Amino acid sequence: MIKRSKDEILRIGLPKGSLQSSTVDLFAKAGYHVRVPDRSYFPEIDDPTLSCVMFRAQEMSRYVEDGVVDLGITGYDWVIENGSDVHEVCELVYSKATSRPARWILAVPNESNVTKPEELAGGIVASELVNTTRKYFDDKGIDVKVEFSWGATEVKARLLDAIVDVTETGSSLKANNLRVIDEILSSTTRLIANNEAWKDPQKRDKIESLALLLRGAINARRKVGLKMNVPRDKMDAIVGLLPSEKSPTINNLADEQWVAVEVIVEEQTERELVPQLHRAGATGIISYPLNKVIP
Repeated sequence: MIKRSKDEILRIGLPKGSLQSSTVDLFAKAGYHVRVPDRSYFPEIDDPTLSCVMFRAQEMSRYVEDGVVDLGITGYDWVIENGSDVHEVCELVYSKATSRPARWILAVPNESNVTKPEELAGGIVASELVNTTRKYFDDKGIDVKVEFSWGATEVKARLLDAIVDVTETGSSLKANNLRVIDEILSSTTRLIANNEAWKDPQKRDKIESLALLLRGAINARRKVGLKMNVPRDKMDAIVGLLPSEKSPTINNLADEQWVAVEVIVEEQTERELVPQLHRAGATGIISYPLNKVIP
């Protein structure tokens, strides 16, 4: 086994908590097998040039800025909250629930008389995103006291004056009978790098390669590949059914009267498209999942 020096190994911070499972799955789609041993903060990865450590997303950007790790995955919200000086490599639009951005919202109970932020002047607001919340109110010239919330923030909306909490689907807001009066910040997951690591040609090359594969894995989500055999005399009809923005791959078969057609489509499109293709004359239709789609 080749032993590599510490400088040759790229140190990656992976998010522990709500993003952990979806991050491990994303890396698998990108071609990296990550195994997280029980009660360990040091996942195993099947690439000798990479090493992993797990941090909470809330603290990741600080460790990237300080060079504890060369790069990490965290939310844009926590980069802003920590005021971290890091290099944003790319946006990775994935999460534990949906591909929608996480929204930090200012909310009050449905029964509250408050309809706009200015009406909270002199009140108390609870949030985990303390620095960003304070800046929001300071920028508006509204005097409020912002207190750190250790969790169960929705419950505190009825004990204090308002809360700033994160929502992705809005289900928790509805369940707790809360009403949104403003949005503080919209956030998606980002791949961030330490500034010195980004300046290192060898590390930067590895970071860019990893980013390309991770983005490719995200692009492949909710997409499938379709392969089929098509009579030449029905090619126009078949191609006419395919999504207009897709250019299919067409190959000749041994039988000169037939061609093989291959295309990538959205999963939801596929379930409508396959019966139409079959009725139009396509045969031997194969649908297969994708790991990566790299433009």
